[in-house]
Amino acid sequence: MTRYFAIVNPEAGGGRSGARANAALDTLRRQGIDVEAVRTTHAGHAIDLARQACERGERRLLAVGGDGTSHEIINGALPVARARRESLTLAMLPLGTGNSFLRDFGVVGSDAALRAIARGREHACDVNELEHAGGKLLSFNIIGLGFSASVGALTNRRYKPLGAAGYVVGVVETTLRLEYPSYPLRLDGGALDERPVILLSFSNSQCTAGAMKMAPRADPSDGQLDVIRIGKMPRRRFLRQFPSIFRGEHVTKEGVEQTRARRVDFSIDREVDCMIDGEILSLVPRSIEVWPKALTVVA
Repeated sequence: MTRYFAIVNPEAGGGRSGARANAALDTLRRQGIDVEAVRTTHAGHAIDLARQACERGERRLLAVGGDGTSHEIINGALPVARARRESLTLAMLPLGTGNSFLRDFGVVGSDAALRAIARGREHACDVNELEHAGGKLLSFNIIGLGFSASVGALTNRRYKPLGAAGYVVGVVETTLRLEYPSYPLRLDGGALDERPVILLSFSNSQCTAGAMKMAPRADPSDGQLDVIRIGKMPRRRFLRQFPSIFRGEHVTKEGVEQTRARRVDFSIDREVDCMIDGEILSLVPRSIEVWPKALTVVA
């Protein structure tokens, strides 16, 4: 019998996760899947719960919430599993707000996720390690600097209850005060790039903020980051082009570059807002490095 240790974030999706989790998990149990579940009580709690579960020997975890819940679980459990040279398998039941990652596998919504978990198909997945001045963090979806982080911070602060629509409102408001910072970096040891940007993203998977196809060519298991750079452009043109991101067509527009890299080294000497799997943190980033096929995902 397949077993999962489920970590439920009851606050995800504006409380929808907490209201729907028990029924969803019971659906899995009726299909012969053994599920032990525990609920988080505060931000960061899933990190501790996942680490403790992995230390007890749990190797199949189920994230019930949004991408932020999966982010915490990976950061808690994967370092333990890697230190013991053991595998880690993660299933996801998307009851949160963004729920971007599973779209790469054609899984959209909680009903499709329940079917995928019951089916049990497994996929190798890269994980990206972000080293910063205060330590290290793992990412499975996206690391963003500039516009995306600013929008995420604004959305979380003011428009979170609106769900995906809140992100769009945040986009419009952030565009009205558009900035062009510089984040000096080297890709795979190449030349230093200090050009001003609107946005930089380092993606493991295609989507962010729900259905936005930030990196339409991304492959979660190719051992590389998809790097999207949007350079300086007038506010009006940027806002006009922005809807094309939902189709992944923004990468064909003037001023947008896409490339791939296995490692990014930053020369940033100040704290900047970073969007990491939908979570916003103020950090001094130093490097990003890909851990190829470090995680197994059920989808």
